[in-house]
Amino acid sequence: MMAKTGTAVPWKQLLLDALDSNAHLKHSSFFQLATVGYNGRPSNRTLIFRGFQGDTDKIQIHTDSTSRKIDELKHCPFAEICWYFTESWEQFRIKGRIDIVDGSNPDPVNLQEREKSWFARSPRSRLLYLDPGHPLVDEESPKEVSIDPSAGPVDAFCLLVHDPEQVDYLNLKSNQRLTFTSRHKVNGDKWWTSEKINP
Repeated sequence: MMAKTGTAVPWKQLLLDALDSNAHLKHSSFFQLATVGYNGRPSNRTLIFRGFQGDTDKIQIHTDSTSRKIDELKHCPFAEICWYFTESWEQFRIKGRIDIVDGSNPDPVNLQEREKSWFARSPRSRLLYLDPGHPLVDEESPKEVSIDPSAGPVDAFCLLVHDPEQVDYLNLKSNQRLTFTSRHKVNGDKWWTSEKINP
């Protein structure tokens, strides 16, 4: 079976259905992202799904420029998402390449997406990017910080765009496992093929 990006990408619909059926669980939007460390060993953390980029199959993630994952992704841009839905017993393992979109990104479309992502966050959550990764000096009297709600993204705010290349889907309730693999045509169009395999 084949599907072109921009039309019905089969694994994306499975993921959207899983998100919908597990929406009443707050943790359903959390997934793990594994990158490759400088020493060649895996480095893993939990992040929040921030939606797809437009009508594509690209997954958006927000992070700060001081996080270790930024340096790891600059060293090796390949990463894997592992997402398990506890209510529906579904697992998605999504391999792909991540693009880092910070304020220095030369692509105006990417910068526009970054700004859109920034304003999609609550003003309170934007405060997290004002002084990320620095030691807490005095817990007794935290300094008052504020941010102009109409101001654009601060320097520390990064949009990560995960471009999936392969998806492994496992449904433990139905004992079904599918792998989805992307292909590119000469004109750059992206196509997905799928295959049923033993769980």
